Amino acid sequence: MARPRRHDPERRERIVDAALRVVGRSGISGLSHRTVAAEADVPLGSTTYHFASLDELLVAALHKANEGFGRLLRERAALAAPETDLATGLARLLGEWLGDRRARVELEYELYLAALRRPALRPVAAEWAETVVDVLSPYSDPVTARALVALMDGICLQVLLTGVAYDEEYAREMLARVLRPAR
Repeated sequence: MARPRRHDPERRERIVDAALRVVGRSGISGLSHRTVAAEADVPLGSTTYHFASLDELLVAALHKANEGFGRLLRERAALAAPETDLATGLARLLGEWLGDRRARVELEYELYLAALRRPALRPVAAEWAETVVDVLSPYSDPVTARALVALMDGICLQVLLTGVAYDEEYAREMLARVLRPAR
């Protein structure tokens, strides 16, 4: 006699969360359906039912990871205040993001950079950049917002890769240079 199937509407989300934990702990090379199933405490078949390939799972994980910085930008009311200097606000925000969430930021960049070798991730990586550009465009213009995203990415990667402490004043000055009108 067949057992009735358990209804578990959160299982897919738990699998994605488990994939994020596995990648955070072991890197993308440590990700497999088996390691994710063990981490999520679900049968192996559940991971392959919800995600036919590891790329599908990585896409879902990157979507979830992308929510962090864009949400932080949108929630930061100080950036919207007319008296706020955008360069100062962004430099402070980067400092908070790198300081409080360093392990999470490393995970997000690992997934983001995985798009170099995994074409399925490229649209999601591009979506992250476009989200940040959309959030910043009202404070400048789309071209300048794109330059701000590139600069913030560069600063974050340098901090993460070199282990050098984040320098908020340097970030503020560089962001201000990008925001200065051309002469």
